[in-house]
Amino acid sequence: MAAPSRDDPWSVVNMVDLSPPVDCSKPYDTSTLVGKTILITGGASGLGAAFARHWAKHGSHLIIGDVNDRLGEELVAELRSMPSVSPEQVITYQHCDVTSWTDQVALFQAAVSLSPTRSLDAVVAGAGISESGNLMDSSPSATLFDRPPATIDASTPPPPLRVLAVNLTGVMYTSHLALHHLPRRPEPSSSHQEDRHLLLIASIAGLIPLPGQTEYTASKHAVMGLFRALRGTAWTTTTTAPRIRVNALCPYFVDTPILPRSAIAVLAGAGQTDLADVIDAATRLVADAGIRGRALLVGPKVRVVDGTDEALGPVRVVEGEAWRGEEERRQGVWDVYGHDYERVETFVWRYLWALNMIRTVKGWTGFVRDLVWACFYRRGTR
Repeated sequence: MAAPSRDDPWSVVNMVDLSPPVDCSKPYDTSTLVGKTILITGGASGLGAAFARHWAKHGSHLIIGDVNDRLGEELVAELRSMPSVSPEQVITYQHCDVTSWTDQVALFQAAVSLSPTRSLDAVVAGAGISESGNLMDSSPSATLFDRPPATIDASTPPPPLRVLAVNLTGVMYTSHLALHHLPRRPEPSSSHQEDRHLLLIASIAGLIPLPGQTEYTASKHAVMGLFRALRGTAWTTTTTAPRIRVNALCPYFVDTPILPRSAIAVLAGAGQTDLADVIDAATRLVADAGIRGRALLVGPKVRVVDGTDEALGPVRVVEGEAWRGEEERRQGVWDVYGHDYERVETFVWRYLWALNMIRTVKGWTGFVRDLVWACFYRRGTR
């Protein structure tokens, strides 16, 4: 195993351009949202719609894809009527079933064509569904993966796996298209930022098992696997700026249409996630170009006290007794999965080193090619 420090030039952390842990107690600059073109899948309701409402207020151009046309059109009308939204802002909706490759290709093409810079700044893979029914539901309409029929033979249809198709295949399609479109440079503009960002919406079910939602849990674990791998290679998609940032968001239970009513009943009296915290965490990831390769878990707020013990050194007390003389705070957002590339197997280190060398060589060959074209071919066309 190789475990180079962050200060080591050969560190894998440096190779993949992984940023330090996110300090969610610090403020961030939302002015970077002005003029960004953001594509959101699953944006007609739930978290996607909440993000759209917040980012529209901050001057972002929004392209929303969803299968619920009524909610999508209503959301666009609502956003355009907001006093803080400028008439120059592009805010539009397009029907998109994320399990359809052609739908997603069309959505991305429309987004690029409508963008004032003819480019995308951020893509949010937000489309997701949960399984219908619950383990205590014995009705024939329950379609849980956990409840196979009493008999299975060659004529028995396979489980529908619709959740896996939307939550994983759809996200893979979105990510693939984002990797293609995000590096494309905008039309010449001296004031336009060159920050490119892919935000994957996972879930607490991507970190822990969620009994009764097996297919949903499997899909969200897979999204976190996608994030953990992709954040180590997304920077290789282009040899020149802008590079692609990849981050993930893992909300705990928050009251949106995807949350089953049975789950709300089980959570009665227990903590739920504040929607405002989820919006704030997502906005931090989109707005702060310095956050690269991080995942934020958003859960119920708990009491946190940072202190120092003479024997133990620095300590953090969560929902415990306050440390004498220290100031406490309440926190609901936490940085998770931050150490994947601080300690890796030799294969991973060598593979990333090879990618790094290939990227460097491609950069030099591209420079030489452009130089030759400028000196000889371009001169000959005059």
